[in-house]
Amino acid sequence: MKLTALAGVVAAVTLLVTGCGSPEQDDQVKTADGIVFDLSPAQEGRVRVPKVDAIAALVPQAIRDRGTLVVTGSSGTAPPLRFYATDDKTVVGSEVDFAQLVADVLGLRLDIQVADWSNNFVRVDSGEVDAFISNVTVTEERKEKYDFATYRQDNVALEVPAEGGLEYKDRTSLAGKRIGVGTGTNQEQLLVKWNEQNRAEGLAPIDIAYFQQTSDYYLALASGRLDGFIGPNPTAIYHSTTTRESKIVATFSGAGEQLQGEIAVLTRKDNGLIGPIHAALQHAFADGSYRRVIDRWSLQTEALSDSRINPPGLPKKK
Repeated sequence: MKLTALAGVVAAVTLLVTGCGSPEQDDQVKTADGIVFDLSPAQEGRVRVPKVDAIAALVPQAIRDRGTLVVTGSSGTAPPLRFYATDDKTVVGSEVDFAQLVADVLGLRLDIQVADWSNNFVRVDSGEVDAFISNVTVTEERKEKYDFATYRQDNVALEVPAEGGLEYKDRTSLAGKRIGVGTGTNQEQLLVKWNEQNRAEGLAPIDIAYFQQTSDYYLALASGRLDGFIGPNPTAIYHSTTTRESKIVATFSGAGEQLQGEIAVLTRKDNGLIGPIHAALQHAFADGSYRRVIDRWSLQTEALSDSRINPPGLPKKK
């Protein structure tokens, strides 16, 4: 998956929900259900755990000697996944918290970096970074070059304007509608497939609109220029519950109808890290720290029971 968010989106949502209050108030957003999200750069509530020597010993010696786990990701997937804090420069969110858990267990200092979506893969390929942790879906095509250790379900949502909006029954409900999607994402692949199936049945084509920035597609949705947008379920939940401007009318597996998709840590196949990263995640499942991150960012619908290495992923395009 990939969606790029601007810090201004976070600021706008914060002002909308909290009003013009003190700086402390602006560091938080409260949903309609009373859940409070921390948007501050300090992230005092971030879940931290001690080093586990037996797992840390599995890390390649060169990385242990360096003492850091270098993790890249999008320059800002919309909240609550990976986004800029209220200082407009510190990357925070659930994806950063999961990366911190792994680094802590491995006894390494976390070095969080940002890059455009496609460049993240290039940086992993070159060995410039150790891992890509940014709402990355396991796909069969990616498994040819990379290893994966899963930590979250991959669910996507159809978000529509709160007032009115299309009524969804199945993919045929999207025929003739203008639906937004992020370029280069698995959501795009799903939407293109549904459009092909609809047209094969003689239905009107879906008018697919492509977006790079979260601010742009939410403006299009709010202004009525889109009938709906298909994106990551956690982002849709966050936006719909904090702004009340939209609603979720359907959710889907990010890997298609036949398979529950999963989000994972991505590493290069030959860098020796997938084993210790998987072990670190399994430890986090066992000691409860994984669940604490899930609860902190209200990702209960995305929770897994354990981590898997290279599970079945989104099928290749035919």
